[in-house]
Amino acid sequence: MKAKMKARQGVRTAGFTEVDVVEPERGVSVERDGSTRGEIVFRGGSVMLGYFKDDEATSKCVKNGWFYSGDVGVMHTDGYLEVKDRSKDVIICGGENLSSVEVESILYAHPAVNEAAVVARPDEFWGETPCAFVSVKPEIDHNQKLPTEKDVREFCKSRLPLYMVPRTVVFMEELPKTSTGKIQKFLLRELAKDLS
Repeated sequence: MKAKMKARQGVRTAGFTEVDVVEPERGVSVERDGSTRGEIVFRGGSVMLGYFKDDEATSKCVKNGWFYSGDVGVMHTDGYLEVKDRSKDVIICGGENLSSVEVESILYAHPAVNEAAVVARPDEFWGETPCAFVSVKPEIDHNQKLPTEKDVREFCKSRLPLYMVPRTVVFMEELPKTSTGKIQKFLLRELAKDLS
């Protein structure tokens, strides 16, 4: 328990900045129970007032003096904030909101997985389903048995609730990245749409 608490701890915000987790539609604080998710918002002297000469972009992220970060988090009873995901990366599967980051952390625990990214794949019945893009570690000898989609799904099934298990697993030589090495999820979202 102590290790889990330390892993989520951050620092106090500088500049008398206020931080909260709110329901995005209503702007009302979520329950401080460590499990109710909402959007992380900020306000204070060190938070931007808006985008320079872009009222439209400002109106999307600044409401009632609060800056809406686009990050999903929970507030714990002790007042600590835990960041869970980016709101655009949350997958809504059958009415359940699932964190792509949580699924990715399980995929990275697979002994053969080198890179992993999970995005929403449109689905007629569920709305969206998790779609995993993975690359295999280069040291895995191609003469050995490479993991299959079924292997990866079974690995996830033993560690995640069923609704979070990727319905689709796509193997790639390498995941697309920016020049700084960040995985380009927007490209993977397009690939996932094309699979539907």
